Amino acid sequence: MEVRKVFTCVLFCVFFCAGAAQESIPDSVLNCCEGDVLFLLDSSGSVASYEFFRMVDFMSDLLLPFSLGPDEVRVGLLQVGTEPHLEFGFDAYRSQQGLQAAIKRSKQLRGDTNTVDALRMARNQVLKQGVPGGARPDLPRVLVWLTDGVDPGAVQEPMDRLREEGVAVLVVSTGHGNYQVLRNVVSPPAEDHLYFVDIDDINIITEELRNAIIEIIRAERLQVKAVTTTSALLNWRPVLAGTGYYDIQFGPIRSGGTGGGGGSGTSPGTGLEPFQKMTRPGDASSAQLTDLRPDTTYRVTLTPKANQQSLNSLSATFTTQPEVSTPQPEVQSLSTVTVSDSTSNSVRVSWGPLLSHLIQSYQVEYSALPTGPLQIVTVNNRQNFTVLTNLQPDTQYLVTVSARHFSGKEKAMSVKACTQEVLPALSDLQLTTVGDESVQLRWRGNADGLRGYWVTWERDYSQRSTLYLPPNLLSTTLNHVPRSSRVCVSPVYRTARGEGICCTA
Repeated sequence: MEVRKVFTCVLFCVFFCAGAAQESIPDSVLNCCEGDVLFLLDSSGSVASYEFFRMVDFMSDLLLPFSLGPDEVRVGLLQVGTEPHLEFGFDAYRSQQGLQAAIKRSKQLRGDTNTVDALRMARNQVLKQGVPGGARPDLPRVLVWLTDGVDPGAVQEPMDRLREEGVAVLVVSTGHGNYQVLRNVVSPPAEDHLYFVDIDDINIITEELRNAIIEIIRAERLQVKAVTTTSALLNWRPVLAGTGYYDIQFGPIRSGGTGGGGGSGTSPGTGLEPFQKMTRPGDASSAQLTDLRPDTTYRVTLTPKANQQSLNSLSATFTTQPEVSTPQPEVQSLSTVTVSDSTSNSVRVSWGPLLSHLIQSYQVEYSALPTGPLQIVTVNNRQNFTVLTNLQPDTQYLVTVSARHFSGKEKAMSVKACTQEVLPALSDLQLTTVGDESVQLRWRGNADGLRGYWVTWERDYSQRSTLYLPPNLLSTTLNHVPRSSRVCVSPVYRTARGEGICCTA
């Protein structure tokens, strides 16, 4: 009965600890990295069984948070004995469940500590790039050597070759081996890649060693693809596991600038013009940048943000394609300018076509002819019209629209625009009967520009009579005006008639 209680307690502790380990997996490690990591595990007879299984458990905990796959992290295990034994290669497992089960199944080889042959096998087969079952080209390679430090053999020369070929070497020693030998074989800096620890305390270096591996294989490549004259596609390795968001800032680099910066607007000393900002959700791995300038160098910064914290930013620079030469590039940028909606003090000026990806801004200059003062209006590249106001009535203006290209070129077109004449209405028309069919008309009208008056009345039901009077006359008498005839007087100006007044006789 007591034995069963002890066994139950042990099982409970095992499951409790396993559950706690799962809950403590740092999310920031998920999808963080890409590279091939080979563990070189001392499985010889100099390693006690207890020590061997402690190393296996340590390796299991160390690898648990990583995302595995052909485009992420791959793991291999090579055991050291009399003859090296490849427990499993890089292509064996693409899930943590399969990897963890394979690590737990590992059995100790015992025999001699033939580390040199194991390193030769690692270099010529497992870590060799471009061969079947070997490492992937153009990705980081890491060798993690777990040893008790007892008589490792002549490892200096094979380790040197691995490092010369670009393999990062890290060592964990649980014994009292030759410190100088181990220091010489690890990749610099030694203080970050060499660990001496008692086997019972090996778990205290788990996070530190994991971070050292991450620093080597972290996917910090922000790729810029499909660059055109006005757009570019960003690709990155997702590091947020679907949570948080990505903050993206990009802008052109000034001549002589160094790039960089953050926030909004322009940061002093960064060499950036005012930049644009956009965000993408935590599960995104790409973004399309649009409305870029042709033939311009840009700097883009991607900052992952989770739980109100910013992770390491990624940056890249790229240059957009130049404008494609055409037989008449200037005509394409500005081909029409028109005037409409003219009033006595305003006109609407329109132009086209609207090509915001080529044009930085539009400038409209206008002045009254022949010698009026020049006035200027600047319009953004997303608008193809403006209304000129506070103009003089009945005046002709010269209007010039200039399209300013991002490339520095300009295209200008001019038109003439005329404002309408002011046409004041007539006021105070009085009609007085002076006979059976005669009426006298009086009115007021002394506006500037007045050319005369137009009088109309009905002589009978089928005829309408008209009379034009000079501007100095403010009255007249009409004869033969039938009863109930409608009499109207309108002011006449240079360009049109103004609003008149009508009365019934």
